[in-house]
Amino acid sequence: MANAAVIDQGEQWSSDLEEKIRAALREIRFGTVTLVIQDGKVIQIDKSEKIRLK
Repeated sequence: MANAAVIDQGEQWSSDLEEKIRAALREIRFGTVTLVIQDGKVIQIDKSEKIRLK
């Protein structure tokens, strides 16, 4: 959904931004990846990882 919001404002994902988001998603097992958007542009990627103990 965030992708559509950026494209609607005439911006497109740069390949660098897409790779950073994909890397954050690949590296995390449990947790969250949050995109911070300002003026319709992604300005920050936050990653919070949970460590599950069995």
